[in-house]
Amino acid sequence: MPVQPNQGSTGGGDDVTLTGTHFTGTTDVRYGPRRATSFTVLSDTTTATVTPSGNGPVPVSVTTPGGTATVGSFYYLPPPSFRLTPPPAGPLAGGNTVTLTGRGLSTTNEVRFGAQTAAFTADSDGQLTVTAPAAATAGPVAVTVHTPGGTAGGATYTYLDPPSVTAVTLDSGPVNGGNLVVITGTALSYTTDVTFGGTPVTSYRIASDTEIDALVPAGELGTTDLSVTTLGGTTTAADAYTYLGLFAVLAGQSVTNTGPTIVTGDLGVSPGASVGGFPPGQVNGAIHAADTEALEAQADLVATYDQAAALPPDAAISGDLGGQTLTPGVYNATSPIGLTGTLTLDAQGNRNATWTFQIPTTLTTATAGTVLLTNGATARNILWLIGTSATLGSDTALSGRILALTSITLNAGASVSGQTLARDGSVTLDTSTITRPW
Repeated sequence: MPVQPNQGSTGGGDDVTLTGTHFTGTTDVRYGPRRATSFTVLSDTTTATVTPSGNGPVPVSVTTPGGTATVGSFYYLPPPSFRLTPPPAGPLAGGNTVTLTGRGLSTTNEVRFGAQTAAFTADSDGQLTVTAPAAATAGPVAVTVHTPGGTAGGATYTYLDPPSVTAVTLDSGPVNGGNLVVITGTALSYTTDVTFGGTPVTSYRIASDTEIDALVPAGELGTTDLSVTTLGGTTTAADAYTYLGLFAVLAGQSVTNTGPTIVTGDLGVSPGASVGGFPPGQVNGAIHAADTEALEAQADLVATYDQAAALPPDAAISGDLGGQTLTPGVYNATSPIGLTGTLTLDAQGNRNATWTFQIPTTLTTATAGTVLLTNGATARNILWLIGTSATLGSDTALSGRILALTSITLNAGASVSGQTLARDGSVTLDTSTITRPW
């Protein structure tokens, strides 16, 4: 090729070598109408030149005492321009595909992400498909494209650390989903997918690099994993969320009621089938008498009870809990427990704080006994495991999920923010209020 290279920048300044004959005594070299910035005759057949500025294809001519002749053509290429087609970010390991769209890209000879050279394919003059190289540290890097027409930059690609999840608040909710949770962690800005037990969430919002707000999908009763996928990778938090049942009242043999009781949530009996007193009682949910749903709920009750009963205790309790303030933990008793006055449960600012009360025989509350929740404590995270029966005195206001092996009795006006679940016996209500807290 008599002109090598035969293309370059419109701004000039490219080194070009001309090959031919009779170059000795050259007095002028021109690229189109413009004189070369400089030229050096290396031999009778070779001349080194530096291009002037120009545009488009131009003839290259050499003048000697013997005359002027065109030795070839040179193509002035406009500088490239491009932008990154979203997403402009990816993992530290690289390997993901990034698309650059613009113009003047077909003659690209190098693409760099910071100091790293990237593999690429020129799909057309307007598009490059680039494989992002690996990086040592997270953060933004400049992307540059080099062509004979010049160098283009101005675009930024961000290398991302893999995400992490530190907490889900609240970390439990109904099996039918639909509740809002806050997921906190790190490197969450470029989240592309959130799943609970492999099921995508109904919707999510990226609040910040450390927070995602998500609507939980329906799931299976019990604990499940939470996975968050970002452009930087995927993280899975094992057993990060617990699906809770829909029953507010559940008994093994029967549910009986007196007066205008209000139950918010489902009511069920299994293996028994006796439900009496509705109306005048009202159930804001479904009634399940010895059906599949009640049978499955009893099986789940057994599993939940046994799991919680096996937890190692953090502290011992005895006698009457009235007047005490308890922080989160597993509390174990060796004799019956009473409640006169107010028991305060202090979550100390942690809305996922849990309390488990392991009571081997009975729980009995006096008239107007109260469980007061403070500093973020929630009724859904309180378990009362009763080895025989629980009896709530008139006008008691109890918070938590009562899981009793035998029976549960609510005297006139007693209320539960939680669940009343009896494995083998009956639940007896009297002008009561039971509200499932999710």
